Amino acid sequence: MTDNYDLVPPKLAITAMRDNGYRNTAYAIAELIDNAIQAQASNIELLCCEREYFVNRRNRRNIHQVAVLDNGHGMDQEVLSRALQFGNGAYLHDRSGIGRFGMGLPSSSISQSRKVEVWTWQDGPENALYSYIDLGRVESGNQTSVPEPRVKSIPDIWLRTGRSFEMTGTLIVWSNLDRVIWKTAKAIINNSDDLIGRIYRHFIHDGRVHIRMASFVEDRSNQIGEDRLVKVNDPIYLKIPSSTPSPYDQEAMFRQDGDQWEMLTEIEYADQAHQVITRFTVAKESARNRSQAGSTAYGNHAKKNVGISLVRADRELELDISLVNQHDTRERWWGVEVEFPPSLDEVFGVTNNKQTATHFKEIASNLDEIASGADSPAELRERMREDDNPQGPLIDIINQIQNRLRSTRDIIKTQTKGTRPERRHDINSPESQGTNVTRQRQQAGHTGASDRDEGLPTEERQAALARDLEETGLSQEQALELSARTISQGFKYTFARTTLEGRNFFTVTAVAGELVIKLNMNHPAYIHLVEVLEETDQNDELSQSELLARLQKASSGLRLLLIAWARFEDEARPDSKRADIQDLRHEWGRYAAQFLEE
Repeated sequence: MTDNYDLVPPKLAITAMRDNGYRNTAYAIAELIDNAIQAQASNIELLCCEREYFVNRRNRRNIHQVAVLDNGHGMDQEVLSRALQFGNGAYLHDRSGIGRFGMGLPSSSISQSRKVEVWTWQDGPENALYSYIDLGRVESGNQTSVPEPRVKSIPDIWLRTGRSFEMTGTLIVWSNLDRVIWKTAKAIINNSDDLIGRIYRHFIHDGRVHIRMASFVEDRSNQIGEDRLVKVNDPIYLKIPSSTPSPYDQEAMFRQDGDQWEMLTEIEYADQAHQVITRFTVAKESARNRSQAGSTAYGNHAKKNVGISLVRADRELELDISLVNQHDTRERWWGVEVEFPPSLDEVFGVTNNKQTATHFKEIASNLDEIASGADSPAELRERMREDDNPQGPLIDIINQIQNRLRSTRDIIKTQTKGTRPERRHDINSPESQGTNVTRQRQQAGHTGASDRDEGLPTEERQAALARDLEETGLSQEQALELSARTISQGFKYTFARTTLEGRNFFTVTAVAGELVIKLNMNHPAYIHLVEVLEETDQNDELSQSELLARLQKASSGLRLLLIAWARFEDEARPDSKRADIQDLRHEWGRYAAQFLEE
């Protein structure tokens, strides 16, 4: 046989590499920004060139070329040739920075375009070296290797629109954009802005990198359209200034979650110790202390940043949503950031396009299944170590996050309860109706233990009630307002939402002549009966089908509550205890009838 069978035919290999998993054009652009940062660039520009054409008697514009310009240290002839090779590059063994996989430039470029051209210089842009990949030539068999770099002038349109042409730098241009999902320059810039601001927030915040985005029309390159600097987009909402809408563009919207808001985990891997830092934040009361906070501009901004931010070498990989309660709109009000070094890539499972950490995601998504048969996280970690599985330390980190999120969600729930509008001025409210029945019972001679304190001075009663309400998680201002409103209107009852230890659905406390009914927001009965019928942070009005689903859920919750009581009676031992419970049910039923008939 004389035929030469390549192990991987170049034409087929490059065609397959076009489907390499970049989520969209913005993620592909981020690969080029990675290279610029690795080359120590301080200024990076995304330049979008549109071409104008005439159709249906109207002028239209479509994206024609996309370029990334930087003022990094540039490349010599050898490095440029290697940079356009798949799986090669200058940082293959460098564990100190963003790069190392050797796939970014060619892989990201052909995922979006059929031609990528590179100009790079180390002695002024007039001496730029040039090379390219042209898929049309590859498919026809006319390009089987990287063309030898040669000196070639940079096109005038880029020299006129770019502002970062310094003594060293690189310009990458994509043409024949057959896979760019956004068809206009404005769409590319708008859809890339928040993502790039989030991925590189650490670099932008401390001034290491400035990223400009600009657009122009091909034959009018002296007229710049869109022109902006990328702002910090911080998913844990501590860094300012930022892209968060006012007033939180100049003020942090979240706060550090407790004194131990940073948790340090040391991981032993490859005979060395490596540090992972996990940070926890929660929304400030000022951000949540209003009705429908989620529908505000800043609330919608937070909605787009839900998840655990995985940060490698100061560069975000993704917002992982494995531990997010995706049907709870309040998840937008916490932040978690996990920062780890490139030396732990194998532990976290970092993909070569730097879009995800697969091992972290798999463990976070399937922790219960993975942990089956283990008595504790420590035992599970030891079992993984014996199996030579380097992912064991992730168990501790994910458990830490889960535990902290439980307490953080409790904080958010208490914030939420203080923002809901209550019907306390309504004479038809349950508190008002319940008070009326109670007054009737008092007149009939039925007294309660709390009644004797109703004669205390008003100021004393309000202060005592406010202190009790503040302990449930309300702010001092909210507690004072609610206590004053309750007592001034003569109500006997007030509801408070809080988190209670144990399995109590609610507790009843007598405070200064008032009966405070505290609902446990962690109890399933609250979730299925109370919360499901109350307003949440939805941005839009609920549809008829959504309302019906909520009512059906509440109806099911009520039936299950009654079923639980029925089984409680049935299992009571001895028979005398069951009889006491039945008497209690009968007596409570009489009270319920009187209060509901009102």
